[in-house]
Amino acid sequence: MKFNPCIDKCTYEGTHCEGCGRSHTEIAETKKLVMAVVNFAQEQEYENIEDFANAIGESVLKKLQKSAVKK
Repeated sequence: MKFNPCIDKCTYEGTHCEGCGRSHTEIAETKKLVMAVVNFAQEQEYENIEDFANAIGESVLKKLQKSAVKK
């Protein structure tokens, strides 16, 4: 399955958003993940939030690439 980011044309009817094509469940779970990272950064009171966000993104990407190689 290919990930489709939000394009700000959200719909809430049915099982999938007509804007991005993702299921409403996938969207809700993604929002939970993002908010967990946001809450963690706020609790740590990081001053360099861009560095933190970039590091998290890079770490996730590396781990996904590593796991894809193993499959």
